[in-house]
This record gives sequence, C-alpha cells and structure tokens, in this order.
Amino acid sequence: MRLFRALGLVILGAVGGVLGAAAVVKRVLPSSGDEQSDEVALVAIFDGVELESRASAFRGGSMLAWFGGVAVDLREATLAPGAHLSVHSLFGGVAIRVPPGWRIESSLHALAGGVEVRRSEPDDPAAPTLTVEGLALFGGIAVGSRADGDAEAA
Repeated sequence: MRLFRALGLVILGAVGGVLGAAAVVKRVLPSSGDEQSDEVALVAIFDGVELESRASAFRGGSMLAWFGGVAVDLREATLAPGAHLSVHSLFGGVAIRVPPGWRIESSLHALAGGVEVRRSEPDDPAAPTLTVEGLALFGGIAVGSRADGDAEAA
C-alpha cells in the first residue's frame, strides 16, 4: 500500500509540475503575428490559435502547442525564399495548410505522437519551398494541402 501511495504522489507531483510550467510559459510567451505578418510566433497553451495568413512575403517563424492547438492556413500567403517554420507540440496539435504549388521539406519527428506531411510535387522546379522542423511529443503535427471537398484536416 505504501508503494501505491508513493507512486500516486509522484505521478500527481509530475502532472502538477507540467501543468504549472505550462501556466508560467503561457504568461511568458505570448503569441505574435497576424494575417499580414511575414513572421509569426504562435503559442497555444491551454487554448487554441487560428491564423489565415495573407502575408506578402511569408518567412516563417515558430509554433508551439502545449495542451492546446494551432491551426494555420497559408493558402493566401506568398512564400519568401528560405521560409522556415519551427513547430513543436506537447499534448496538443498543430495543423498547417499550404497551397498545392508549394514544396514541403520536413524534418519533423514524433515521440508518442504523430506527424503527417503531405508532400505534393509541383511541376515547376522553381516552386516555393517551405522548410518545417520540429517535434510532436504526445501530440500531433500535420502539414500539407488538400482539395476543397476533402474532409480530412490539413
């Protein structure tokens, strides 16, 4: 019985620590960027962030979902050369929609989570390229384009 009590206290302390750290990070790292921003720093902790970008030269930025979700639609944005996104998900999810004409280069990894990158190979060798790197830890990251009639996310 003593072992179960000790184990329960350790688990309760770990969960409390993670939740407390998330609350502190939420105050320290506010989201920045709007639909016209060329660079974004989106943070969703215990909530959700949605963005439909119309940037004239989208360069990238960072996205963090911690017990929350980030949904970004880049189909109306124009991609700048060398665009790079750093994406991290911890017990949350990130969905990034891109136009079919973009090339996606990904170095996303998952640990007890999931990553889906739908690469479309544009016919144009000079197609704009978005580089995405990051980690999904007990969460998910989806990047890609979809047809209007497709019901799947991202």
